[in-house]
Amino acid sequence: MGAMMMPGAYNEAMRENGKEESIDRPLTIALVVDTVGNQGNGTSNSALQWAAELERQGHHVRLVGVGAPEYPARVNKVPLVSWVASKQLMQFAQPSDTLFRTAFQGVDVVHIYMPFKFGRHAAKVARQMGIPVTAGFHLQPENVLYSAGPLRHIPGVSAFLYWLFKHWLYKRIDHIHVPTEMTASLLRSHGYKAKLHVISNGYSPVYKPVKPVDPDAATPVPFRIVASGRLAREKDQITLIKAISMSRHAADIQLVIAGTGPLRRYLTFRAGRLLARKADIGFHKHVEMPQLLRSGDLFVHCSIADIESVSVIEAMACGLVPVIAASELSAASQFALLDESLFPVRDAALLARRIDWWITHQRERAEWSAKYAQNTKEHYSVEASVHKFVDMEREAIGE
Repeated sequence: MGAMMMPGAYNEAMRENGKEESIDRPLTIALVVDTVGNQGNGTSNSALQWAAELERQGHHVRLVGVGAPEYPARVNKVPLVSWVASKQLMQFAQPSDTLFRTAFQGVDVVHIYMPFKFGRHAAKVARQMGIPVTAGFHLQPENVLYSAGPLRHIPGVSAFLYWLFKHWLYKRIDHIHVPTEMTASLLRSHGYKAKLHVISNGYSPVYKPVKPVDPDAATPVPFRIVASGRLAREKDQITLIKAISMSRHAADIQLVIAGTGPLRRYLTFRAGRLLARKADIGFHKHVEMPQLLRSGDLFVHCSIADIESVSVIEAMACGLVPVIAASELSAASQFALLDESLFPVRDAALLARRIDWWITHQRERAEWSAKYAQNTKEHYSVEASVHKFVDMEREAIGE
């Protein structure tokens, strides 16, 4: 074999020699993400956090995609689609055999984040090089459809997208990372046969409370409600704006929505017409988010379709009590620890009542702030998630 050994063949050779314990050594993992360098995009945020934690745990990571420090890809301009994606801080990467072969030389496993052209070609090159390939399911078809306007009303189009993603990438993948049990159930219902590993994307340790809520303090004025996420139709921030306008305490509420997307002007206009206090709606840098969340008094998440809702995890980790829409296409409602943290999706009137309850129950808000922060710390840390991810990668390598 000598100098002709292909990347990925090292593990095979070790198995043939009866040295399977080599899998227990630190791994070299290539993470293939269309958009790496843009911290306004949730998927790239998660990839960067996992890369940092993998390195901290002693592994070696090669990020491959647009904006990657060592293995950058060129942007692939897709007519119309790229314009829509750019509104949500996402770019598509241009596949390159040279880039992939250079980045994958000597890695143990390649992990693909998205089922688009870049990820599919990366998986093909990795297999040609004899390297195991795993993938994550981070893009819910329902999210795509809500950005597609009237197309989402065509019968069967959601099922078609699940089939298309499977045909493009996932039917050739034996191990798939999914963030929630809801996602796993959806994939199984659409005929995905791979082993599904349910692993939260987790949150960075920079998200933590600074000081507990004072149960004896007067209700803050203004009472600050924070939301975070793409300014897109499926996130349904308009329901939050309507709910605040219906609140008994509307005059005392300040709204902050951190995000960017195609509905920014519309939401700003509606907030200006409906709310007593001027709302802050727009992009906030990723490094600013922990402090922004800690400055809030309540976190509201109205999303109709969500694959996990890391923004809710981050808010809870900072000690913010959440109020979350219960939707069959959103996994976020799993985080609610009591009924007052839930409302039926799109129901602005009931959301208004939930908001009013938390405003008038300062002692309960202080109690549940601490409970949410502790529960999040115990179950959703990025450290625990990365340990589970490495177990998945070792399993794929071992096969």
